[in-house]
Amino acid sequence: MALDPDDPRPPYVQVANALRAAILTRKFTAGDKLPSRNELAKAYNVAPMTVQNALRELREEGLIVSRQGSGVFVRERTERPVGLRPHIERAFEAQHVTIDFAGFSGETLHGVIAEPLDKIRIGRLRPESITVRLLVPDPRQPWSLPVTVEDQADSPAFRQRAEEIMRRHTLAIVDSVTELAELGLVNEATAEIRVHPTAPLFKLYLINEEEAFFGFYPVREHVITFGGKTQAMYDLMGKDAILFHHSANDDDTSTGSQYVDQAKAWFTSMWTTVAKEYTR
Repeated sequence: MALDPDDPRPPYVQVANALRAAILTRKFTAGDKLPSRNELAKAYNVAPMTVQNALRELREEGLIVSRQGSGVFVRERTERPVGLRPHIERAFEAQHVTIDFAGFSGETLHGVIAEPLDKIRIGRLRPESITVRLLVPDPRQPWSLPVTVEDQADSPAFRQRAEEIMRRHTLAIVDSVTELAELGLVNEATAEIRVHPTAPLFKLYLINEEEAFFGFYPVREHVITFGGKTQAMYDLMGKDAILFHHSANDDDTSTGSQYVDQAKAWFTSMWTTVAKEYTR
């Protein structure tokens, strides 16, 4: 279990990655107690403080929980909210990277995908292929949500504002991904946006066909200014959506495996039927 001396990453990151992999591959299952900090330090030939920092990373991701006087345990991930960023970053260590997103604007994905793409540009990562599919509502058709507070009506001005936000983030993802292939940094890289006619009440991320992150959009009232005028809207609040994590495993009857399979089937059904290519 010794760390790789040629790995440029800090030792605590390497330990966190190794433990994360053990948890996600079910070597440690939900409810299992991890070895003690001193045992892990001896196993990885690092200082106990290094292990403590690694465990802090996993705790922040929602993978483990500390119980005072009892130790550190693997958390049941399908029942707890977790962070998306470390899973996206780790996904780019695979040979073939696939990310499917369904939601409102792609703003969160744009933020978390930036670092792994930068690592590809500087030669730290080199997957064989990258495929990104973005499924968002059609801003050129009336929406049932978001709507005005006064009469709960569609707002063309709001849709225009929302389209500007969506274009900024999704097109930036498309350009960044496809540029990698143009520069020869990956053998194949594609990214595509399709729009559909329904209001997205949730966001969904599918990562490497093995993990799914799902969260509901809360509907909130707030006042927006556009065109010099203010308008009270019932809006979908993406930043308030708590994501829940499901992962597939060797047991195709497990809740995680079935959830991922059904999420993939839903995404494909939308992508291949009512969704249409978004034209700039």
